[in-house]
Amino acid sequence: MDLSVIVVSYNTKKLLKQCLNSVFKYTKGIKFEVIVVDNDSKDGSADMVEKDFSQVELIKNKKNLGFAAANNQALRQAQGKYVLLLNSDTVLVENSLKKMIAWMEKNKKVGISSCQLVYENGGLQRTGGYFPNLLRVFNWMFFIDDLPLIKEIIRPFHPHEPRTGWLSSQYFQKQHFQDWVTGAFFLIRRKVVDQVGLLDEKFFMYVEEIEFCYRVKQAGWQIVYLPITKIVHLAQKSGTQAGARLGEYQGLIYFYKKHKPFWQLQILRIILKAGALLRFLVFGIMRNNSEMRQIYGQAFRIN
Repeated sequence: MDLSVIVVSYNTKKLLKQCLNSVFKYTKGIKFEVIVVDNDSKDGSADMVEKDFSQVELIKNKKNLGFAAANNQALRQAQGKYVLLLNSDTVLVENSLKKMIAWMEKNKKVGISSCQLVYENGGLQRTGGYFPNLLRVFNWMFFIDDLPLIKEIIRPFHPHEPRTGWLSSQYFQKQHFQDWVTGAFFLIRRKVVDQVGLLDEKFFMYVEEIEFCYRVKQAGWQIVYLPITKIVHLAQKSGTQAGARLGEYQGLIYFYKKHKPFWQLQILRIILKAGALLRFLVFGIMRNNSEMRQIYGQAFRIN
């Protein structure tokens, strides 16, 4: 088996069907399996898979276990030499999986790779970034990495949307190494999983791919962004903005608890709280956005 494609779904019936159709339509020339893990969807996702995709191995959970735990269920039984964690809100438009595996076969030091992600209109998306040390988190929370010139020279935790400057002309157009890549398309060499272990299930959703990449790089593997092919990512269709913000804050705190000294954890908490307060004032109060007030009010209270 060349590849195991793992798709976790939670109430994404329509998106999941589009995703699976595209995988089977465009993937040629490799031997692959598809494993879908349904996290107790209430929209008939599991029934749809059973009816329309009999070739798919389906795991039906009785409750929502989260992204990390659900992927781990499939990882434990995946047979592929490579494993792809693929979001249900993605659509293949060409034979991307064969291209990516062929490249990985020639680059044995690379443990994880991701392809180019684009919006429905063809615009480039950011994918991944650099590990969240205190300076990068500070720059992110206080919009410093949005400033002209600054954003041109630093390696940010989250690269900006590729609209202007070097990000549009170079960063997402060319192959380069990163610290982590987005879990929407997360191609892993099976040897890596065997060496460093599974995803940490204490992450419910968000930051788990960053922490996994952290362990992978510590083990000596490279992580690469590889725009030799592209897929469409219907960004934020399988998750909410509020869930993303809160999940990321919680995930960063756990990441620091696990990998960083105690004094850095305390500084991180201060940075996150100050940044949440700033966003509460700017986006919630000054722009009179009730959703932002709720999101960043909750983020401020996270410990």
